[in-house]
Amino acid sequence: MQRNLIKKLFEWKEAPERKPLILWGARQVGKTWLLKEFGRVAFENTLYISFYNNKKDAEIFEKDYDTKRIISALEIQHHIKINAQRTLIIFDEVQAAPKVVESLKYFCEDAREYAVVAAGSLLGVSIHEGVSFPVGKVNTLHLYPMSFSEYLRAVGEERLADLIEEKNAGNPLVSDLSETFVPLLKDYYFVGGMPEAVKTFAESRDYDKVRVIQNEIVSQYEGDFGKHVEAKELPRIRMVWSSLPMQLAKENKKFFLGQIKSGARMKEFEIAIQWLCDAGLVYKVHKVSKPAVPLKSYVSFSDFKVYLCDIGLLGALSELDKESVINGNDIFVEFKGALTEQYVLQELKATTCYILYYYSGEKSTYEVDFLIQKGKDVIPLEVKAEENLKAKSLKFYSEKFSPPTAIRTSMSKYRKQDWLTNVPLWAVSGV
Repeated sequence: MQRNLIKKLFEWKEAPERKPLILWGARQVGKTWLLKEFGRVAFENTLYISFYNNKKDAEIFEKDYDTKRIISALEIQHHIKINAQRTLIIFDEVQAAPKVVESLKYFCEDAREYAVVAAGSLLGVSIHEGVSFPVGKVNTLHLYPMSFSEYLRAVGEERLADLIEEKNAGNPLVSDLSETFVPLLKDYYFVGGMPEAVKTFAESRDYDKVRVIQNEIVSQYEGDFGKHVEAKELPRIRMVWSSLPMQLAKENKKFFLGQIKSGARMKEFEIAIQWLCDAGLVYKVHKVSKPAVPLKSYVSFSDFKVYLCDIGLLGALSELDKESVINGNDIFVEFKGALTEQYVLQELKATTCYILYYYSGEKSTYEVDFLIQKGKDVIPLEVKAEENLKAKSLKFYSEKFSPPTAIRTSMSKYRKQDWLTNVPLWAVSGV
């Protein structure tokens, strides 16, 4: 699991003024495993409590927020001695117990000596449904599906993973090993980064078994719709969810409500889209009206693209045939680069701190797939699925706005030109 995240967990443990920690992430990305493993290697013992269908523990938090009473009650109920410095307390599935979330404020104010972490697969949804979030009283971390380099480690390619994690796309080895990287990357396009799917593939190399796992995860996600959504919103959420392969398969990947329902209006579907975002199942990438610093100031909230949380789940939801991945470049022709753009979005989400935007010219005459802000500079990033060295949209953009550099990422090797740098897709985390 994201090695940088492990490092941040240890930094949190050693912080002199440690606040409770919330770990965000969609269902099945590995939050529970990560926190338990952290407890195993960093503490003498761990108290793990899941509040899913657990009224007995939830009732401890109903009376009041007296942290001494809560700790004593937990010790008695779980037959454990909680040592402030040596015990990690994990509260999982906290969306099912709102009082637990609110109690974090009081652990911060009155009992900061305790190491308390919380997680929940639908916590973002619960916050928007009225659960009081302890603003300023907690630290937060995000866990995403496994990145490409983490996938490489899982399938035994440690040296290649080390090379990518150097984040030096110009290292000659990154290009020299292209014939090794490309088939591994195509496997990743199919398998994705959900830990159970990666584990299954690492052990079996069986694409069919992987697709079974992915379909099970998709079914769990869709099952959450029915459990946690008001009846009137349920059909809209399902319509948005089902439309995502069509949305991404378009040449223009802007989210069009017409793909869902003829004559649909945003006010009908904005709650549905936001629910999927809050659940961590999709990401929004907004258009900016002007590629200038700060990009956030030029966001167009009515224009956006929507991506899934994981490329493997996108393939499952799209019923993408495994042969498309295994047999050459068919995948890129048939799905029009949708998987490639999904991959780049997912890789940058997991491995960088960038907030991604996109830009299109007047009357959508051209579009730059992503914009990132690096200090005082806005860097355009164009995504190409194959060894396509044409960059027409990027050329238009660069002639108009003169960015300090422009990046194209493709299956081609690293090359630096006067106005353009090509970064191999497998090394895009180093942009």
